[in-house]
Amino acid sequence: MTSRPHDRSAAWQRIGTEVSQVLENIDPLAFGNFTQVFREQSRRWFFTGQGRSGLVAEMAAMRFMHLGFETHVLGEATAPAVRNGDGLFIISNSGTTPLSAAFAEIARTEGAMIVLLTSGPGSPLASLADATLTLASSPSEQFGGSLFEQASLIALDALVLELATADAASYERMRRRHTNMQ
Repeated sequence: MTSRPHDRSAAWQRIGTEVSQVLENIDPLAFGNFTQVFREQSRRWFFTGQGRSGLVAEMAAMRFMHLGFETHVLGEATAPAVRNGDGLFIISNSGTTPLSAAFAEIARTEGAMIVLLTSGPGSPLASLADATLTLASSPSEQFGGSLFEQASLIALDALVLELATADAASYERMRRRHTNMQ
């Protein structure tokens, strides 16, 4: 028996609608201010998040490395200590994740800048952050934090695109930093 391909289901459409709604509600001024934090590349950046947010943080760290930033993922064996002048980029849907809050406290003690991507603008992590970008994750039919994680990845790709298009040579530098071990 031959199976026929399915048309896009209601699930495809619902996810697309949900993600679009979150992205459309990002304050353009807040996004611009958030982008400004990354205009100067001399700062080392450390990325973290827990669960799937941590996977999004790893993808963001990779793209920032492609842009030419010195990046590290917290918890990796080769990540150095966070120090004064560094930046800690945290992705936390709730803004209350205990491990991320502990990392933020340590980074604050060391004198590092803290940047947060969250849906909890009044959260404990937001109160520790020097810069916050809020993604207003509305109620979702998807499981857990899927909507936040999807919107986070797209918002971070938009941030990378914004930074890359500011410099005509960015794509060539990014291409040179992209893996060649395939």
